[in-house]
Amino acid sequence: MPNTGAPESVDAAAGRAAPRPALVVSVLSSVGLVAALCMTLVVPIVPQLPQLLSTTSATASWVITATLLAGAVATPIAGRLGDMIGKRRVLLATLGLLVVGSVLCAVTSELVPVLVGRALQGVAVSAVPLGISLMRDTLPPERLGSGIALMSATLGIGGGLGLPLAAVIVEIADWHALFWVAGALGLAGLALVAVIIPESTTRSGGRFDTGGAVGLSIGLIGLLLAVSKGAEWGWTSAATLGSAGVAVVALVGWALYELRVRDPLVDLRLNVRRAVLLPNLISIPVGVAMFTGMVVFPQLLSAPVASGHGLGLSLLVAGLTLAPNGLVMMAMSPVTARISTIWGPRTSLQIGLVIIAGAYGAGTMLLSAAWQVSLVIAVIGAGVALAYGALPALIMRAVPTTRTAAANGLNTLMRSIGTSTASAVAAVVLSASTVPVEGTLVPSLAALRTTLIIAAGCAVLALLVSLAVPSLPDPARHVESFGDAPSDDAPEVPAAPALVRGRVLHDHGAPATGARVTLVGHDGRQLAVIPVDPDGGFAADPGAERPVLLIAGLAGARPAAVHVVPGQDTLDRPLVLATPGELMRES
Repeated sequence: MPNTGAPESVDAAAGRAAPRPALVVSVLSSVGLVAALCMTLVVPIVPQLPQLLSTTSATASWVITATLLAGAVATPIAGRLGDMIGKRRVLLATLGLLVVGSVLCAVTSELVPVLVGRALQGVAVSAVPLGISLMRDTLPPERLGSGIALMSATLGIGGGLGLPLAAVIVEIADWHALFWVAGALGLAGLALVAVIIPESTTRSGGRFDTGGAVGLSIGLIGLLLAVSKGAEWGWTSAATLGSAGVAVVALVGWALYELRVRDPLVDLRLNVRRAVLLPNLISIPVGVAMFTGMVVFPQLLSAPVASGHGLGLSLLVAGLTLAPNGLVMMAMSPVTARISTIWGPRTSLQIGLVIIAGAYGAGTMLLSAAWQVSLVIAVIGAGVALAYGALPALIMRAVPTTRTAAANGLNTLMRSIGTSTASAVAAVVLSASTVPVEGTLVPSLAALRTTLIIAAGCAVLALLVSLAVPSLPDPARHVESFGDAPSDDAPEVPAAPALVRGRVLHDHGAPATGARVTLVGHDGRQLAVIPVDPDGGFAADPGAERPVLLIAGLAGARPAAVHVVPGQDTLDRPLVLATPGELMRES
């Protein structure tokens, strides 16, 4: 892709009225729900897949793995492309791939086409981070919190509602109907996005980092293969250890490469900041805690009564028993936004983690009746909604507006790694202790309780890490408040500084340590001089003097300057200082 130089500013919605915020939230959340639903769509037919596809059980398991791998690889790539060329445009492309993949699976019973179709469906999980970023660019500040909370929770809601919905479809129709329904929902979502959602005007420009995309893809595929297939291949087998080794080498090489490239796929210098790194790390144990219940409780509900602890429910009844999980997540979204507004997203995250840990702890004792399991999974859903809704809000307070899709894509990837880890851990624990019942082996009650305790421990671990997450102000509010005249009856509140954030780099990509940024007003008056942080970042307060000129300078290098316009809270691109050697080459 050619270098576009300065960031683009495109108003795709020019000439038409802006959609109502409630409509934007409804459309984007519905699209996220469909994408998440596709991840668990085939779970009810997993035992029948070898027969349906005329293959072995080990090969049929790739129907799940293909979706997981495609989603993991596509999410950060789609996020970066969304920041570069338009989030709505990339969202439409991912939904188009979902529809194509669904139709491909619906018209065949052959293994290879089904695997390709499931991989295309997996790409659509990128709709969640893209939708969150579109909300930030489209919604007014007062609606942003509840919209993000609902959009983020769709990753859990889709899993919670997908199981009973898929079970109902399989009960009344052929298994191909699962994919026809998914394709129809995807097509409806694509049409609604095309008609209702405006394109974001925030673009980062730059070149697409092909080398970074390839390196990250190899590393993620190796990592997720080792995690998701380790129990099947054997944790000490050559295949598992080889996949893990490839992942380590590829990810280390990828990280070194990303630190040197001008327009990286993932800005590692930005993502190692504490305000971004810690929420991403927390997302992994939160993903484990979210998905563990969806793995453990179905096995308890469907286990034969003769086992002494199983409830012997049919697939459909078991799915309906777990449905409150998704329903509660949906209902809790406005509560999450309210808590985040009053006390901040970090508090919402911590409350959610306490609820998750408590629910799993209580769940070790409440396993003797379906209503008890339904109650426990509902409370877990409330905690997950609070935690999931807070994570993207924390990250978007710490990243530039031109990097929101990529940052949310990385966060979604961390959650996916968590859910994959949950499946792997549950498989190890549940298979380590089984009891023979009617000629089959089912997990023992002790194994089920151990898995729930591990999930509670993950929530506690995430809670401890969350104590170190910095509490940053909401930049969206600062931007919106600039230039607004207070009403006569409005209480006087001290206005938060409308900070402008950015980075200063050398032309070889390293942070310009020691540089200073000078703010110059529209009348030529010097307003302030700000030192640059060791990582190249800075935060300047132009006050009411907008537009202003930012000039970055360092002894021995050519200065760089950029104009800051009203409403701009982050610089679209770094300020790059040319070294003497570069100056000589240019001359």
